[in-house]
Amino acid sequence: MLVLLPPSEGKTGPESGSRLKASTLSFPGLAAPRSRVFDALVALCAGNKKQAATVLGLGPKQLDLIDVNARLTTAPTARAIEIYTGVLYDALEFQTLPATAKKRASTRVAISSALFGLLRPGDLIPQYRLSADTAIPGLGPLAGVWRDSVQAELRSTKGPILDLRSGAYVKLGPLPGETADRGFVGRILLEKAGKRSVVSHHNKATKGLLVREILGASKAPRSADDLPGFVEDLGFQVEVHQPKKPTDPRGLDIIVYAT
Repeated sequence: MLVLLPPSEGKTGPESGSRLKASTLSFPGLAAPRSRVFDALVALCAGNKKQAATVLGLGPKQLDLIDVNARLTTAPTARAIEIYTGVLYDALEFQTLPATAKKRASTRVAISSALFGLLRPGDLIPQYRLSADTAIPGLGPLAGVWRDSVQAELRSTKGPILDLRSGAYVKLGPLPGETADRGFVGRILLEKAGKRSVVSHHNKATKGLLVREILGASKAPRSADDLPGFVEDLGFQVEVHQPKKPTDPRGLDIIVYAT
């Protein structure tokens, strides 16, 4: 199976490490758009700082991130799972997983990235700042740069797909119609006083806990029809929703309750 995760907007920069070697990254079919986005981002941040801040949506206290981007070619790298921080990744607690569970992440998890398209947790990358809804001068909206290439990579995968990406990152490469029969879009709903809603903190934390349990499971579901039961067996309450169109994936709601 494959679980698609969003990255985090906040990232931890490693103090030491080798420089980025783009040729070693997973999903080599993304090499061309990676190069375009990478070069455009570095050029933007090495130029007019005011323009870069506006394009990247940075406030006065975030201007140091412009220099972070400008130095991407020489910056130290670390594993993507160590670079990304935030509620989801804190709940996942990847570093505390057994070695066997960490190994499963190399095939069961892919992380969406505005800079790299898709990554595996073990890919070595530098700290960067680039959001999915950014339009870089000369490139335009990133969704237009990534969509076809990311979808091609998703078509080439096998087994059930559980898409846990946030909306902006889904736009970088929605699940293609060819994967509709094996794809699910996951949604976390908080139920309180009989009403359900999406709450950001619960959403991210529950996704992290879910992925932790998925990596801890010795066996993954063999078919898409097995996936809801698999998630239930991990201790989550789920509801499946059929798509409106045959080219759309099914919905998988995970219900958590306010305490």
